Amino acid sequence: MATRPHGTTAVIAVTALAPVSWGTTYAVTTEFLPPDRPLFTALLRALPAGLLLLAVTRVLPRGAWWAKAAVLGALNIGAFFPLLFVAAYRLPGGMAAVVGSAGPLFVVGLSALLLGQRPAPRTLLTGLAAAFGVSLVVLKGAGALDLVGVLAALASTVSMAAGTVLTKRWGRPAGVGPLALTGWQLTAGGLLIAPLALLAEGAPPALDGRAVGGYLYLALANTALAYWLWFRGIGRLTATQAGFLGPLSPLTAAVVGWAALGQALTPVQTAGMALAFGATVAGQLGGGAGRSFRKTEKNDRKDSMDLTVPALRR
Repeated sequence: MATRPHGTTAVIAVTALAPVSWGTTYAVTTEFLPPDRPLFTALLRALPAGLLLLAVTRVLPRGAWWAKAAVLGALNIGAFFPLLFVAAYRLPGGMAAVVGSAGPLFVVGLSALLLGQRPAPRTLLTGLAAAFGVSLVVLKGAGALDLVGVLAALASTVSMAAGTVLTKRWGRPAGVGPLALTGWQLTAGGLLIAPLALLAEGAPPALDGRAVGGYLYLALANTALAYWLWFRGIGRLTATQAGFLGPLSPLTAAVVGWAALGQALTPVQTAGMALAFGATVAGQLGGGAGRSFRKTEKNDRKDSMDLTVPALRR
């Protein structure tokens, strides 16, 4: 078996920080933010972060990329965030996370349709193992399933998977780094969420210091930084590799709940974590990633200048 290039392994590790960060969202939301404001929370996660990145990069879409940025922003942010929160509020226990853990399978299917990548049987089995492992970790107690919640969870998973595959298919314009592409999508998604939040939830709630701190964390670390790492990784890895990093999010949520919120982990949950993590690692094995890394290495060195010399970019 061919040895994986060291650089590609590093890209996988750095990209994995994004779903790990997203795994802290539930704890921050329940411990720091006002209750029952999913759309307002989604809005504050997306729009301030997007506007900040636009101000830093000073790069706007051109030509067909206005429409592409709007589509990607709707799939990855504008639709995904609200649907995810609706599912979390309406479904019992970790059912939303179980549905979300099927994301790698949707990515594999959409990659076959849009990228012409035929999935290997091992890839499908690995995706099923990841979903089963996550179910052992987060699925607790029986309860009546809300149809709207289940549909929202499925829709959010498909939305994120489609956004991941289209991001891989379209790449990014010449001379535009992942930081600018992230800003476009967060802004487009935030602008889509804004009227929905106003119509459904009314005026913003009063915020105390804990809520302000929670929203700052969600906007800066959990969204701006994490999504930059995510879209940067998608450009250098295969869509399937990126999709198989998704189960790290519910696994992180379980670990945070155990370490910070005093939630016990049973032996079955521990076994599920080991199975899901093993499937996530197995999902990174395969060809093509090293070539993707080498093709974009030069551009990524240039992208690192986005934070230091934005005035030089048109």
